[in-house]
Amino acid sequence: MSLLKIDNIDVYYGDVHVLWDVSLKIEEKEIVSIVGANGAGKTTTLKTVSGLLNPASGEINFLAQQINSLPPHNITERGVVQIPEGRGLFPFMTVLENLMVGAYTAKNNQEIKESLKMVFEMFPLLKERKSQLAMTLSGGEQQMLAIGRGLMAKPKLLMLDEPSLGLAPILVKEVFEIVQKINAQGTTILLVEQNVQQSLSISDRGYVLENGRIVLKGEGKDLLQDKRIKKAYLGL
Repeated sequence: MSLLKIDNIDVYYGDVHVLWDVSLKIEEKEIVSIVGANGAGKTTTLKTVSGLLNPASGEINFLAQQINSLPPHNITERGVVQIPEGRGLFPFMTVLENLMVGAYTAKNNQEIKESLKMVFEMFPLLKERKSQLAMTLSGGEQQMLAIGRGLMAKPKLLMLDEPSLGLAPILVKEVFEIVQKINAQGTTILLVEQNVQQSLSISDRGYVLENGRIVLKGEGKDLLQDKRIKKAYLGL
């Protein structure tokens, strides 16, 4: 049984057809990447899984249960958490307050304490700066906070939308190492990235999205060797 299975979805923005017959699957504990150029439909795919958009046709199943008819908060409660492009932090709230927003699915205070302990162990800098306003953090620190907030919900599937966007190269490397660490602890990852080299190199499998259609799929290491990928995305 796949953790997430998307079957032949079509998605529209108004009258504009954005995703065409998109299908993909993710097994438990995998890292799977969706790569492609700007406007390919990568973010739209994540928003549809999260319930922020509804497919006009097709079906999305999570743990063998259909979720594409559910509201976003119900999908999050089932264990699907999206970290949006641009981080989506509350700039005038503290680090700790932002983290607590992510804990709204917790059943009791003990769960919240456990989640907070786990996040602070992974990101000790956030513990040091828990009283700081989110807006005072650097770009890399804000990305750590966004990831930490997502982890507060104890996701079964963590979806990251362009986590390396706007970061210096040394911080990009750090973000991808964090993604691998989260995965090693048992969380399944769906990664949307323009950084094709980095994302496919850490992925078990990948999908290439062009103009709203899946045009290639395979193991991450195999896609990196594909001539079309090298020419279109790696400049080789």
